[in-house]
Amino acid sequence: MERTTIDLWVGIFVALGVAALLGLAMKVGNLTTSNIGETYTVTANFENIGGLKPRAAVKSAGVVVGRVADITFDSATYEAVVSLSLDKRYHFPKDTFANIYTAGLLGEQYVGLEAGGDVKSLVNGDKITQTQDAVVLEKMISQFLYNKASESKDGDSSKATSESTKSGADALGASPLDNIGK
Repeated sequence: MERTTIDLWVGIFVALGVAALLGLAMKVGNLTTSNIGETYTVTANFENIGGLKPRAAVKSAGVVVGRVADITFDSATYEAVVSLSLDKRYHFPKDTFANIYTAGLLGEQYVGLEAGGDVKSLVNGDKITQTQDAVVLEKMISQFLYNKASESKDGDSSKATSESTKSGADALGASPLDNIGK
């Protein structure tokens, strides 16, 4: 092969690599999704939203039914206020649950809606009152380690108590034969 043919193939592969990286960046940034039709906006308060970002998906039964429009902080309640733009084609009961879930290998977070049983539907400006915060991995690990540490301390103290009782009984002249028949 000539030098120019090799350079041409290298150039093609580099261009394909750059295009693939650009496509991946667009996908990660939620920039490839088209806007949904007409929407209505509802809000939900969360104590911890984790890594939830504007334009994150809002899903129900695995179907994208809207997007996160805005995230603000309420300094009166010290909670995050998440505005959800839901497609007008989808109606949810007023007692709908809003949960923050994690999806994918990159840890992308989204809002999952679980419909309740109320006959009245959410309308523009309503607030979803039943929410569940994002699961924070660091908090779960620290609780696990704390529980393990407290279990080991409890195990050590009960062992120490039984040994001190045994040595106290020996000091008082107790005999192993005293326990026969008990």
